[in-house]
Amino acid sequence: MAHEQPNNPLHGLTLESILKRLVEHYGWPGLAQEINLNCFKSDPSIKSSLKFLRKTEWARNKVEALYLATF
Repeated sequence: MAHEQPNNPLHGLTLESILKRLVEHYGWPGLAQEINLNCFKSDPSIKSSLKFLRKTEWARNKVEALYLATF
């Protein structure tokens, strides 16, 4: 996917940077309230959450949508 995406506000952002920014903003408990995912509720970490989000498209979409709504 090397095409230019001028209308994509997430262009150039990694999933990791999106997740880290959300965790800084909401904290894990707040993030779990916004998006009800076990990876945010039980023993959350960036690494385990990324592993889940990379293989779960609907969850990744929710994280990206929350990022856009928040920032």
